[in-house]
Amino acid sequence: MTGYCRTYFLLFLIFLTGCARLDPMGGGQINYDPAERQVDPSDVLVPEGFKVEVVARGLTFPTAVVENDEGQLFVTESGYAYGEVILPPKLYRVNTSGSTELIVEGTKNGPWTGITYHDGNFYVAEGGQMEGGKILRINANGAVDTLVSNLPSMGDHHTNGPAIKDNYIYFGQGTATNSAVVGPDNASFGWLYRKPEFHDIPCKDIVLKGINYTSKNPLTDAPDDKVTTGAYVPFGEATRKGQVIRGEIPCNGAIMRIPIDGGEPELVAWGLRNPYGMAFSSLGELFITENSYDVRGSRPVWGTGDVLWKIEDGTWYGWPDHNAGHEISHLKVPDKGAPKLLLEKYPNPPPQPVAKLGVHSSSNGMDISRNANFGFEGEVFIAQFGDMAPNVGKVIRPVGFKVVRVNPENGVVENFAINKGKGNGPATFLKTAGLERPVSVHFNEEGEALYIVDFGILTVSKEEGAKPREGTGVIWKITKE
Repeated sequence: MTGYCRTYFLLFLIFLTGCARLDPMGGGQINYDPAERQVDPSDVLVPEGFKVEVVARGLTFPTAVVENDEGQLFVTESGYAYGEVILPPKLYRVNTSGSTELIVEGTKNGPWTGITYHDGNFYVAEGGQMEGGKILRINANGAVDTLVSNLPSMGDHHTNGPAIKDNYIYFGQGTATNSAVVGPDNASFGWLYRKPEFHDIPCKDIVLKGINYTSKNPLTDAPDDKVTTGAYVPFGEATRKGQVIRGEIPCNGAIMRIPIDGGEPELVAWGLRNPYGMAFSSLGELFITENSYDVRGSRPVWGTGDVLWKIEDGTWYGWPDHNAGHEISHLKVPDKGAPKLLLEKYPNPPPQPVAKLGVHSSSNGMDISRNANFGFEGEVFIAQFGDMAPNVGKVIRPVGFKVVRVNPENGVVENFAINKGKGNGPATFLKTAGLERPVSVHFNEEGEALYIVDFGILTVSKEEGAKPREGTGVIWKITKE
């Protein structure tokens, strides 16, 4: 059991015995309106011998950076943020002065969640909130080609990645829902109103237990209107025991790939709730981060940490009945009981992860150290966006809002870049000028500098939901002194 899990388990026991009150003040839920963002590298704590710099600031929802063959830095702006903020996604060149130059502006089908560079072209994962996910190729002049489209990405989670190996583009596709059942929580995300027929699609045939859930119907004005919904079907449609849901490609909760010049998706692995970060090791091994369940919706799940996986082709990783290799039926949600298992049988016993990460930490973009001068060769660096409490579930203290490193040989998780202060959380929560919401990390070509992409200020409340603030994103750089 990792340090994260031990700590959370002890706090969970305290809560059950009534000795402490579960304080829902996560880092996303701030009781004051943050002032204009301040940025100060001295407020970020890193290991001795490293230094922190600011590369660019004033960005709106930045998600990823990459360099071209000349070593010039480029950054994507998402164009979409939870809270139903919908803008055109953008690709910028970042000058050494910190100013930016627009390369291309996309359509309002964000978020642009990730970018990589290969053989003179940029490859971008377009999340596809409005029209479905895509993988785009952008040349140096800003011309855009769509290599694959119509990915099932109009729900809670999006098309992520990409990463390139052996002339194939690998990408992740998140699930439509929290735990396979469409419910009122998906209306709060906005997409259930736009796409009431949308639901999760398995990658291979599955057999259901026929578990159904009755909920309020947000699609009508009648206050007492209720509907019953099963797994892997549209909102308001019930399922029966033994019902077969046919698998399709493309699908949800999966890693897929396409040829470098585009084509039909091929399945790599599935049974992943939201495979977000993605990187190949020097040995060609594919590592990914998975965002785990929230305590929300018709089938809430309690206390499941995010996960770092090493992917084996053709393997099913456990969603929607497992977390980190274990069934979730023993995880009792306070006042609601434990989630029921949905599948009659499993494609394979789910494997064990490389590491377990913080519950609700939103462990997102990642990269792997490969330079002895920087240090920590072979270790996985992960940006933790931070909790979205109270909408994802309650937490005792803010979780995430930092960069951690993981030794894949033993699963040990250590802090690498974290805010100074009395406790953990985003800079505005701590009233400092450090990290806000790290969403991705990227080593430069030489591996001697680590860039941290900081999404910016995003607060959460039950009354207003997510409130992202434009123009508060930052790119940080960490090097050895």
